[in-house]
Amino acid sequence: MILTTDQLAEIIGRAKLKELKPVPASVKETVESGVDASVILNDGILKGMEAVGEKFKNEELYLPEVMLTAKIVKECISHLKPYLSAGEESAKGKICLGTVEGDNHDIGKNIVKIMLESKGFEVIDLGTNVNANAFVETALEKECCIIALSALLTTTMPKMKEVITLAKEKGCTAKIMIGGAPVTAEFAQEIGADAYSKDAAEAAEKAETLMA
Repeated sequence: MILTTDQLAEIIGRAKLKELKPVPASVKETVESGVDASVILNDGILKGMEAVGEKFKNEELYLPEVMLTAKIVKECISHLKPYLSAGEESAKGKICLGTVEGDNHDIGKNIVKIMLESKGFEVIDLGTNVNANAFVETALEKECCIIALSALLTTTMPKMKEVITLAKEKGCTAKIMIGGAPVTAEFAQEIGADAYSKDAAEAAEKAETLMA
């Protein structure tokens, strides 16, 4: 069944198993029908995940529901990825991406990865629970232009500062971009990050700005 972006956002935002199960097949059918993949992602999936994040923060949804939704969203994104990446002739630059040490959440990170790739960046996904040394060593070894850090827990936010400090110590010139539900622009400024983004779409835009 082909879904409108509003319908997709509403279904994802409710995070109910019965409603979510048929969504990946619907997304596949929708994108194959000719609907722009970036529109499906931005106006459907991202809006739905924004609602999930807000409900999780307000304790209207709990971790099992969030993780279930994340699993469905990953499958949806797998159907969109070939369309988002199509036509890119060369990477604009390399970005190493990951969730900081102590944090195993990857919902937002995975969507950010797709958005960055759709803009023509080569993304090296380090996964979750990534320590500062792994971020910096990867950036140096792979000659990354940006290190993108994600955190969903307030308790792991200080790990972002550790990455910035270590990068300076090791002479890593990659720009540091941070984001995640509890992260704010004020916190980014406080720890010396080069950029903050409130969502995946903005992260892709900020990455392009950092490379300008």
